[in-house]
Amino acid sequence: MGSHRILIVEDEERIARVLELELEHEGYVTNKVFDGLDALSAFRREEYDLILLDIMLPGMDGMAVLRRIRQGSHVPVIMLTAKDDVIDKVNGLDLGANDYVTKPFDMDELLARIRVALRQSTQVPSLAAADLSINEESREVLRAGESIDLTPREYDLLLYLMKNKRHVLSREQLLDGVWGYDYYGDTNVVDVYIRYLRNKIDKPFDVPLIHTVRGVGYVLKES
Repeated sequence: MGSHRILIVEDEERIARVLELELEHEGYVTNKVFDGLDALSAFRREEYDLILLDIMLPGMDGMAVLRRIRQGSHVPVIMLTAKDDVIDKVNGLDLGANDYVTKPFDMDELLARIRVALRQSTQVPSLAAADLSINEESREVLRAGESIDLTPREYDLLLYLMKNKRHVLSREQLLDGVWGYDYYGDTNVVDVYIRYLRNKIDKPFDVPLIHTVRGVGYVLKES
C-alpha cells in the first residue's frame, strides 16, 4: 500500500491535516494543497494514484480542477464537499469523479471508498487518451464520462488507433490491422470509417483526438 500516492486538495487546513495523518497511518504517501491552482500544479508535477478533491476551493473550484484533470488522466478522484446537493453530485460524477463524500464524513467509510477506487483502477483493463477510454474486457468506450455507441468495425478501428496512439498509420496499415490482409476492397473504406468515428468521438467534444496527416494517413493523439 505504501506505493499508493494520494493528493489531498482541501482548503480547510485542519481537515487536510487530519486526512494526511489518517492516510499516512494507513501506509499511503500523501501530498496536500489548499487551492485549485496548486492542485493542478501538483497533479502535473507528480504521478498520483488517487486524488481527494474538495469542491469549494480558492483560486479554482474543484469542478474546474476535475475538468482539467479529466482532459488527460483517468486517475481516481473522490470529491469531498460540505454540499449535500444532488445536482452537485450529478455534476461531479458527470465530469468523471469516481465517488463523492459529503462532510462531515466518517473516516472509516472514506478509507473504504479509497480502497475500492484504488482496487477498481488497477483491475479495469483499459486504454486511454485524454478523456477517451476503452475497456477491452467490456468493449465499453467512454469520452468525458459519456458512453459512446460504436459498431463492431468502428470499435475495431478505434482500438487499433488507440493501441498505436501517437503513431501515424497509413491507410494500408489500417486496412491490414483492422480489415485483414485478405481485404481487396478500396482503401477509401478507411476514410469512410474515420469519418464515422470522428462524428462520434470528436465532433460532440471540444478537443479532436483523431488527426489527419496529409499524404500519409491518420493518428490518434492528445492535442
